Amino acid sequence: MVDEQQALDSLDAAQLREVAARLLTQLRHTQALNEKLAHENALLKRMKFAAQSERYSPEQRSLLDEELNADLAAVAHEIAEFDTQVPAQGNKAQPKRQHLPANLPRREIHHEPASVCTCGC
Repeated sequence: MVDEQQALDSLDAAQLREVAARLLTQLRHTQALNEKLAHENALLKRMKFAAQSERYSPEQRSLLDEELNADLAAVAHEIAEFDTQVPAQGNKAQPKRQHLPANLPRREIHHEPASVCTCGC
């Protein structure tokens, strides 16, 4: 840097103008290159991180729509069948368990407070 400063001190006005013009040209080139690289970087980021969706032709889209509509209709039909099979919650059926036969022996066990209980529980 010191050598460049001494070299600039020894130049006359015409030579200084020439050096300044060359530096300005180099600066413009560097700025243009920087802008180009920044633009290219933005494009690459957009390509890498942007939302990617498959593009369909109109024929493919119509086939896809037909399949989706058929699937939706099938699901709606299954839901309708399921709704008719499930009984309403207000109409509960009687329990299927039957009463114990009357001929079985029965024992009545009354529990006292835990301190006096003699049944062994």
